[in-house]
Amino acid sequence: MVVLSVLDRGLRTYNGCLYAQPLLTKACTSAFTGALGDFLGQLITRQPSINFYSMARYASFGFFVTGPLAHNFYKKIDKLVPATERGAAIKRLLVDRLMFAPLLLLLSLYLLSRLEGKSHRTCANEIQLKYWAALKMNWKVWTPVQYININYIPQQYRSLFANCVAVFWIIYLTNKRRQAAAAASKSD
Repeated sequence: MVVLSVLDRGLRTYNGCLYAQPLLTKACTSAFTGALGDFLGQLITRQPSINFYSMARYASFGFFVTGPLAHNFYKKIDKLVPATERGAAIKRLLVDRLMFAPLLLLLSLYLLSRLEGKSHRTCANEIQLKYWAALKMNWKVWTPVQYININYIPQQYRSLFANCVAVFWIIYLTNKRRQAAAAASKSD
């Protein structure tokens, strides 16, 4: 009973923030889930110590990039492809999977590497190595999630829904990025 009370209070608080400041609320939620995903990724890969700078990079990316982009994308897609339009469910999914997902993944790989202090050339090389495999995995993981999200979740909760799944996606991405970094350091 206590757990339900806490969840109810948390949801009411979230809804109040969402109503008063929707963009800021979604940016903060994205920042939190970004940091959480990186933290859990570090625990799972048994890093010798917690890298708080890495968590800050993911939080910053969530706050300044993912949160605002997702907020605006979910608003725009409802206008671009109204739910009443014939074939709207598939059209919305295609817009997300073929336009938004590739762009967000590219931004993720590039900006997170730049936040690590890597040069443009190094980031571009890493993207060449990782992008296609990560995009294919993105399509596998996120396509059913986004189908549900875009077509059945109310617009104001889509970012929250995606952020909950994103924790696991970030764990996957951080693991892939750490594997690539380890392979690169071994080849040096």
